[in-house]
Amino acid sequence: MSTDYQQARVALGTRLRELRFSCPGGRLTGQQLAQRLGWQGSKVSKLENGKQTATPEDLRAWADATEQPEVYAELAARLAGFESQIRSWRRALANGFKVMHEGLSAEIERASEMWLWEESVIPGLLQTPEYAHHVIRRYAELLGGANDIDAAVRSRVQRQEWLYRPGRKLHVLMWEAALRSLICPPTVLAAQLDRLTGMIGMDTVELGVVPFAAPVKIVPANGFWVLDDRVVVAEDWHAEMWLDDADNIALYSKVWHTLHESAVYGTEAQNVITAARRALNLR
Repeated sequence: MSTDYQQARVALGTRLRELRFSCPGGRLTGQQLAQRLGWQGSKVSKLENGKQTATPEDLRAWADATEQPEVYAELAARLAGFESQIRSWRRALANGFKVMHEGLSAEIERASEMWLWEESVIPGLLQTPEYAHHVIRRYAELLGGANDIDAAVRSRVQRQEWLYRPGRKLHVLMWEAALRSLICPPTVLAAQLDRLTGMIGMDTVELGVVPFAAPVKIVPANGFWVLDDRVVVAEDWHAEMWLDDADNIALYSKVWHTLHESAVYGTEAQNVITAARRALNLR
């Protein structure tokens, strides 16, 4: 869990404790408040000490139980402020993959220029429908909670219309591992690699590959997107992180440009892609 996220959760817990202490009817103990709420006492403790993330329902109940319902709006704003930065995959998938994809699609629509790095998978904006289906299904199997894979694939493919609009530019870097990871059957990967080869030279796409043999100045890990120097979307196993502060945007931009120094483009990138396709040994 990120330091910023945890600090925000602790700060919210401190505020909840203040409300318990300042209850108009008299200061409440943690156990008294738990009894009012019908909770285990441990839940009150965890929320106040930043050990558990409150839900909006928890915050409303807390405000009511401490006889200060007017503070709910403040508490909800605090929660939205730090949860908007780290979006749990499990929580997001409760509403399905399609809804989650549409949230990112809206941000992409606003962007005119993007910088992407992927270390082990072909970026969504460049995926064939068949490849996308296998990638999304793997996440569904890992995380559960979503069965709308076909709808998510359609949403991802529709997002790719962005590539064909005037004034747009995609700068994408991939580690060679992304070209070789068999997250899908070899025939599907072969078609995906063929598509990548066809995209080299597009006006709206700058495609670079960091070969296995290339010297690198930074560990080639952790996929991320930088949208218009406005927001960074980075993925981890537990969550998708949205970062909009200047320091983090500058950091991820620096990472991208550092990896860019190790990448090959044009004919050299095409040669790396072709070698990966030949390694599939398809007849």
